[in-house]
Amino acid sequence: MKPMKHAYRMCNVFDMLLMFSETSLMPRLPNTVTYIYTLTNAIKSTRTYAKSFGFQVIQILGDKFPYKLISRKIDLPEYQGEPDEISIQKCKEAARQADGPVIVEDTCLCFRALEGLPGPYIKWFLDKLKPEGLYKLLAGFEDKSAWALCTFAFSAGKEEPVQLFRGTTEGLIVEPRGPRDFGWDPCFQPEGYEKTYAELPKEVKNTISHRYRALAAMSEHFSKLKDNTAECKKIKLED
Repeated sequence: MKPMKHAYRMCNVFDMLLMFSETSLMPRLPNTVTYIYTLTNAIKSTRTYAKSFGFQVIQILGDKFPYKLISRKIDLPEYQGEPDEISIQKCKEAARQADGPVIVEDTCLCFRALEGLPGPYIKWFLDKLKPEGLYKLLAGFEDKSAWALCTFAFSAGKEEPVQLFRGTTEGLIVEPRGPRDFGWDPCFQPEGYEKTYAELPKEVKNTISHRYRALAAMSEHFSKLKDNTAECKKIKLED
């Protein structure tokens, strides 16, 4: 019985952290989360991309992510800085405008030869240069290596802290191959594959992409929080 009482005390602490979420790094878990998106010229299918976000979460993660997802377009300022700083600022502003729980996604494509550029500014580079131009940026460099970074920023509300979930995929910048309908996918060849993102079947890409890895990190985090809450309720009933 002593371990049970100890577990009960721990549950009380967990519940208190959820109750006073303004001062806690553990936000109150919402039933609905809004995925915030903006339209860009680089990806003309961004609206469809955003609306399919919930379907992709289900396809990639199954039922691990326990919340209802909706999407909403919000015009956010174009922040500058390091990737984490940009994600945090965007998420705070999105939570303020949405007045509720939000998820904001940011993507970087980083060339080692250029010390991490284009990085968070990839959409402007892509809009002007297209995949062919991105490939030509490294024409004078032996090092064609790059990494794709996806960051999901979550906030439970406008007064809540921001949590970041990151996913990274290593690869090479190559001469564009495959369909040109999705951003820089044609010029990024993930490590261990002979095909670009654009050439890979969706079911394969969805198991290796930077986006998948960030989604998996986010899902694991919230699943653990929800499991802990359920376990606490169970222990209280048994005590």
